[in-house]
Amino acid sequence: MAEKKLWGGRFSESTDAFVEEFTESVSFDKELALYDIKGSLAHAKMLGKQGIIPKEDADKIVEGLLEIAKDIEEGKFQWKKELEDVHMNIEKALIEKIGDVGGKLHTGRSRNDQVVTAFRLYLKEQVNDIVNLLSELQRVLLKKSQEYLDVVMPAYTHLQRAQPIRVAHYFLAYLEMFQRDKERFEDNLKRIDMLPLGSGAVAGVDFPIDREFVAKELGFSQIMRNSIDATSSRDFALEFLSCGAICMANMSRFSEDMIIYSSTEFSFVELPDKLTTGSSIMPQKKNPDVLELIRGKTGRVYGNLISLLTTVKGLPLAYNRDLQEDKEPVFDTVKTLKGSIVGITKIVEGLKINKEKVQAAAGGFALATDLANYLAEKGLPFRQAHHIVGSIVGYLVNQGRELESITLQELKQFSNLFEEDALNLLSAYTVADRRKSFGGTAKQQIEEQIAFWEKKLFES
Repeated sequence: MAEKKLWGGRFSESTDAFVEEFTESVSFDKELALYDIKGSLAHAKMLGKQGIIPKEDADKIVEGLLEIAKDIEEGKFQWKKELEDVHMNIEKALIEKIGDVGGKLHTGRSRNDQVVTAFRLYLKEQVNDIVNLLSELQRVLLKKSQEYLDVVMPAYTHLQRAQPIRVAHYFLAYLEMFQRDKERFEDNLKRIDMLPLGSGAVAGVDFPIDREFVAKELGFSQIMRNSIDATSSRDFALEFLSCGAICMANMSRFSEDMIIYSSTEFSFVELPDKLTTGSSIMPQKKNPDVLELIRGKTGRVYGNLISLLTTVKGLPLAYNRDLQEDKEPVFDTVKTLKGSIVGITKIVEGLKINKEKVQAAAGGFALATDLANYLAEKGLPFRQAHHIVGSIVGYLVNQGRELESITLQELKQFSNLFEEDALNLLSAYTVADRRKSFGGTAKQQIEEQIAFWEKKLFES
């Protein structure tokens, strides 16, 4: 005869093997094992403190849980699919280890508030790890911007050369993007850092529990006020997946840049050999596989968000078994996100800029805007100035020439407002350093931004 489930008192038949296989989650939610034990330790201590169970029973439960935690950490724990999930596996092992007193652990709680407590504890730790990884990526980007402060490159719009910028300005752009990612995750922590334990299955608990004690033991800053909401809401996980999707989008954009810039056609950057791969047939190849995989895995993280959004969109209050599907998308996003941040950090750290190549590309028609601005400064309406410089560009293109080759005499054919000083604008460095507005690419502005980030990232 099959062994009875811990919840099987009401049933006259053993669970069908299909149901056991289809409904089990221990194959993936064992990731929460140590967080589940952490929650159970706090709960057991509270039960003993409140006299809900004898103090000696609570102490025995704590001792047993610590032994199980050690077995799990050492890889000795035997997981059983027939026990459904991580929580029932641990509870069953506890009862086997310390006897029937182990069954008292579940007094005053439900798996509904137990599982979401472990899930929140897990996400708190993971989000803090992600924030720290993003900080390290920012520090590496800052160092790279300092290294290439005096190198100019073309900025692109529509993937067409637009205006010259300092390379440092480019790296600082991504540093800013990852700062917003960090802030999103830090804000997400406010919604994760809320204790659901003590809510029971849906309606609360009829034992004299002390939720404040449990919150303090587990390091939660807030206690969830509504038992229905506490057991059934997964918006904290949705928010995490959303933050993860946006962060992956930013890393995917950087990856795309590096893939393009490292191509032979651009040759702007050289990727570290140790972070690239070769071809099985073409010996000359140096493939940016890490960057391509980050770009590819971004779609998978988007899918995780859509998956959970779809799962929760039609759920009636309160808990439904559908919510078992909240774990795998989050686990996968955590793993993918952390790996991708480490990958980008290593790429940036070992990245080399081809100074001659990027500086040569920063000139040419990328300087045209400043000639138009020159005419505007002389009093010509900008739209007219724009048209005149556009004509100059067309004139030079037809002759196969770059903008730097134009003479003052030729400029005057298009407008008498051009003087000798207009030729000073035919330098990428001069043009870049004219952008002195706050947030611009002038060296002075970038140095101020670097000083700001040095203080923020290294002194805080």
